[in-house]
Amino acid sequence: MAKIMKSEEEWKKQLTPEQFNVTRRKGTERAFTGEYTFTKEPGIYRCVCCGNELFSSDQKFDSGTGWPSFTAPISRDSVRTQEDRSFFRTRTEVLCGSCDAHLGHIFDDGPAPTGKRYCINSAALKLVRREAA
Repeated sequence: MAKIMKSEEEWKKQLTPEQFNVTRRKGTERAFTGEYTFTKEPGIYRCVCCGNELFSSDQKFDSGTGWPSFTAPISRDSVRTQEDRSFFRTRTEVLCGSCDAHLGHIFDDGPAPTGKRYCINSAALKLVRREAA
């Protein structure tokens, strides 16, 4: 997958202040405040920065944590992970596989079949809705 590279100024022009803080500064939105926390509409969640397909609504579940949660990404290449040692703890950060936008974190407390919980900020996502089958 080809990497999308932009300057900080280019990202600031494209994104809202909250989107920029979350995706480019590794911020987070407050729990239960994100646009997609309770969304159940069918569709594909794309990266707000570059449009890369990240997650399907078919993999979304209510984790009760206050952020959209998914059991798996659309494909192995759609996201990447790296160690995050901020806030005096070690977590696994989830980034867009195309533009390296910070999306959220992954945890090992999700439902079957993966046992994973991709805890993702709504501000990092753009839902492209589809008609229910």
